[in-house]
Amino acid sequence: MIQKICNKLKLSEKMNICIFVLPSLLGCALFIFLPSIMSFLLSFFDWNLISNIKFSAFSNYTELLSSYEFWFILKNTLIYAFCVTVFATIIPLILASIIYNGVKAKEFFKTSYFLPFITPMIVIAMIWQWIFDPNIGLVNLIFKSDIQWLYDKTYAMFVIIFVSVWKLTGYNMIIFLSGFSSLNPHVYESAKIDGANGIKTFLNITIPLMSPVIFFVLLITTISSFQVFDLIYLMTQGEPENSTNILVYWLYKNAFEFFKIGKASAIAYILFLLIFILAIIQWRLRKKWVINETD
Repeated sequence: MIQKICNKLKLSEKMNICIFVLPSLLGCALFIFLPSIMSFLLSFFDWNLISNIKFSAFSNYTELLSSYEFWFILKNTLIYAFCVTVFATIIPLILASIIYNGVKAKEFFKTSYFLPFITPMIVIAMIWQWIFDPNIGLVNLIFKSDIQWLYDKTYAMFVIIFVSVWKLTGYNMIIFLSGFSSLNPHVYESAKIDGANGIKTFLNITIPLMSPVIFFVLLITTISSFQVFDLIYLMTQGEPENSTNILVYWLYKNAFEFFKIGKASAIAYILFLLIFILAIIQWRLRKKWVINETD
């Protein structure tokens, strides 16, 4: 319809492009750019959604950076993000290599591993809460233990990390399988003729050739692991004793439970800065280990 109108009005090609792109630009402006700017400005104000808004300069940031709770929750966030990034990269890579190199019923394994990723988080949270339930949970029944998994600060973060890795494994594995499909099989044939075994082939050939894909998976997994919210909200609410509390969930609590909008906005931009710095570091370091990469 729009194309017909453009043709009738004899608009230029550039004008046609602008008309087609305009709805997307308006959507981004209204729902991404404008809220981002407003939330950044709110980080310099004190507001509880009811009383008058008050300018507080950098007090929200200084209050955060000087509080023990912030650094404790930041430590939880870094531990969670590091563990999930490492295990959700290594495990899918190994599984993808095994499946690619001649496992029977490949499609069955692909589907089985990918199902958790597309399963709603509410369902996953309910299932794993039952599995790790200290009274009727499957884990304690199998191992005949009485560990209070989600109610013990020693084990709660381990459970959250385990479930997150389990959910992400299938998605990252599919990405690695796509990378394997683009590799030249003659390289492996040459390595086999030279007497390289499976482990040497994997370490010296597969990993270097797959390094661009590994870098991509590391980058997107790092970013997503810093943004986790739903799993924490559904399974632990940051408990016990803040042991599973992370920055995004703490942001939510400050904004919608404590109604500290300025503080919550400051947390959001500290988190943004942290993710941005880590992404830049990964991008800068890529040329040291990713093949055929230059600035």
